[in-house]
Amino acid sequence: MNPIQYFTLPACLAALLVTGVTTGCATKKFVRQTVAPIEAKVGELEKKTTEQSADIEELEKSVSRAAERAETANAAAAAANQEALRAGERASTAGKSAEEARSLAQKGLNRADEVEQALGSRIENMDNYLPVSTETILFGFNRSDLTEEAKAQLDTFARGVAERKHYRIEVQGFTDRSGPQEYNLELSRKRAAAVVRYLTLQHKVPLHRIHIMGYGSEAPVADNRTREGRKQNRRVEVRLLAAEPGAVSARR
Repeated sequence: MNPIQYFTLPACLAALLVTGVTTGCATKKFVRQTVAPIEAKVGELEKKTTEQSADIEELEKSVSRAAERAETANAAAAAANQEALRAGERASTAGKSAEEARSLAQKGLNRADEVEQALGSRIENMDNYLPVSTETILFGFNRSDLTEEAKAQLDTFARGVAERKHYRIEVQGFTDRSGPQEYNLELSRKRAAAVVRYLTLQHKVPLHRIHIMGYGSEAPVADNRTREGRKQNRRVEVRLLAAEPGAVSARR
């Protein structure tokens, strides 16, 4: 064998061995210096990605809750707006009702003023009414019906009324003192009512122009201790009053 070849072969084997050892050491060192940090960074990135995913999920939940609250708030705002519109309509209606009430109240006050003025004028005119004539209608004992003589007197009285435009008639009923006071009071009213009935039915005298009153045995015109006196006290006095200057009282 060639000595050179003998030397070269072992040397080559040694060189290969050394090269392989050196290459293996270099690979491990490369892994330690290059791959390991990358893997560490990749792990950190994965961790951060996981954390960010969790944060994103929580953020999405927060956004969803915020959206729900916003939707609820919008619904509440819409309801509040509708209620405000209804309240405005009610306020407008109430305002119109109040205005109508004020208008009616003012009309009522105006009408009251008119009535008061008319009443005042009417009372003033009544104060100016003067007696024109008086008829005394007599009644039988314990009776309230009209005799033929009484009707004739009322016919004459009614003819004088027909000639008047502004007049009042006073009808006052009386009794004697025979009997209880309450009975006499009712009897006097019946006598006065009989006169009013005859004037309104037979002579069409308006009822609103007649003032009627029963006095019972009060205000006698004669002595109740005598028969003639009691006869004079069983009466109805019918008085005509007219708003005419210079009217003269006459008694028949």
